[in-house]
Amino acid sequence: MSRLLLKLSGEALAGSQGFGFDQEVLSKLSHEIVKVTKAGHEVGLVLGGGNLVRGQGFADLGIDRVLGDQMGMLATVMNALAMQGALESMGVNTRVISAIPMDQVCEPYIRRRAVRHLEKGRVCIF
Repeated sequence: MSRLLLKLSGEALAGSQGFGFDQEVLSKLSHEIVKVTKAGHEVGLVLGGGNLVRGQGFADLGIDRVLGDQMGMLATVMNALAMQGALESMGVNTRVISAIPMDQVCEPYIRRRAVRHLEKGRVCIF
């Protein structure tokens, strides 16, 4: 069995809209991921947050770079939750995992736990 890691920019989730979520894109990506998992591959996803927040835009407003990056991480988790919803509506077990503690919406990143989720066939969204 192979393990695949797919990195998508947040802008990819926005489709032609350029901002937010394009339902058609989420659906198409989810269908492709379903095919990959049914073929027996372990899947991890890394999503950006640029469809919701652009860190450079905050810098242009005089907002601290670190604060802007933290806001970008929140956008990344929002994208992960949107992708989780799309995948789970198709019957795919998923786990959203974040290095930033948000235990009400996702699991903390613990390497061995993430590997175990992958081994059990769950799609992990980092």
